[in-house]
Amino acid sequence: MFSRDDDGQQGLVLTVVFGLVALVISLVIGMGVYTSGKRYGPVNATPGKAAVVQAAAEMPQGVSASPLDAASAAQATSDAAGVKVESGVVKFYFESGKADLAAGAGDALLGAIQEAKAGRKLMISGFHDATGDAGKNAELARLRALAVRDTLKAAGVTEQQIELKNPEPMTASGSNAEARRVEVSLK
Repeated sequence: MFSRDDDGQQGLVLTVVFGLVALVISLVIGMGVYTSGKRYGPVNATPGKAAVVQAAAEMPQGVSASPLDAASAAQATSDAAGVKVESGVVKFYFESGKADLAAGAGDALLGAIQEAKAGRKLMISGFHDATGDAGKNAELARLRALAVRDTLKAAGVTEQQIELKNPEPMTASGSNAEARRVEVSLK
């Protein structure tokens, strides 16, 4: 019925048809991914330092942020320095390997400074991640805590009203960015 030449031509036609179908499917999937990226923005986009500081400043005092708060989630995964106030605790986040305070650190401490001037003691707790050299991490956490202490002292808080707690490594679940922090709380 059919000759060998017909079988070869049928195979060629089928290969071309399947190739075209695969190409069309790839284009449809690619366009879907491309347009969803444009609609929702980059997947790894995080708010900048100013957005995190503004979100913390706008939060009423005594109101705690939801664990799913966008600024909290962004800061927890970001490597940028930042600051936020949560349940009366001022949390400073630091870039990896650095002890520089984020912009707005003094503004975030205003409530704690007022409490200290009213006679309350402040506790400064430093934390660090468990990756890398433990000794270097502990020293960096200490330098970060001292930077926060120096900011408080420059604002008029006396040394007697500040208690420094030894740096602690964070071994529980969470990101390394969340572990690189210093907290200021009332004692």
